[in-house]
Amino acid sequence: MKVLILFAHPRPSRSLVQRMLYDAVRELSGITVHDLYAAYPDFEIDVEREQERLLAHDVIVLQHPFYWYSSPAIIKEWLDRVLEIGWAYGPGGNRLHRKFLMNAISTGGDAAAYHHGGRNRFEIADLLSPFNQSAHLCGMGYLEPFAVFAGHWMTSEDLALRISDYQGLIEGLRDGHIDPLTRLAKGYTLPLAFEGHRSQKKRHAT
Repeated sequence: MKVLILFAHPRPSRSLVQRMLYDAVRELSGITVHDLYAAYPDFEIDVEREQERLLAHDVIVLQHPFYWYSSPAIIKEWLDRVLEIGWAYGPGGNRLHRKFLMNAISTGGDAAAYHHGGRNRFEIADLLSPFNQSAHLCGMGYLEPFAVFAGHWMTSEDLALRISDYQGLIEGLRDGHIDPLTRLAKGYTLPLAFEGHRSQKKRHAT
């Protein structure tokens, strides 16, 4: 599958974890890594170019720090501008059907903080639900988020292993060793756009 990574960090030089995630994938063959802040320092998104880029890929990864239980501002601007009605959703909006969306995030808090009763009160999946629903509205599959929790507290060995996990996931999706349908977010119901696709896969499997 063709994988597009939309990287968003306003100050990447200050983030060891995001720099390591970025470096792990930016030179992989067959992977497109697109730095949104570098491309659009003025937030003037080239909508047509971004839509063309989406059409050329199967899996779209939003890689970003988990700012205020969400994403850096440019991702919201990108979503607002690029995912237009009549193109990504709504009447005639079928251009993203059967593609996949995933968040790849780094957090300041540890995994234990992201649970009901924990310091942050909600699980990561709950806090990322706007992305989950956006994918569903656009007829996309939403994959289990990839998260590096409290990377600044990890040993260098543990952090390197987690970075390797990310690289392996991206390579697995690219090479077809990982079927994205087996990595859907917990409880995610595929939109109707996948109905024919699933039936076709079943026929090929028999």
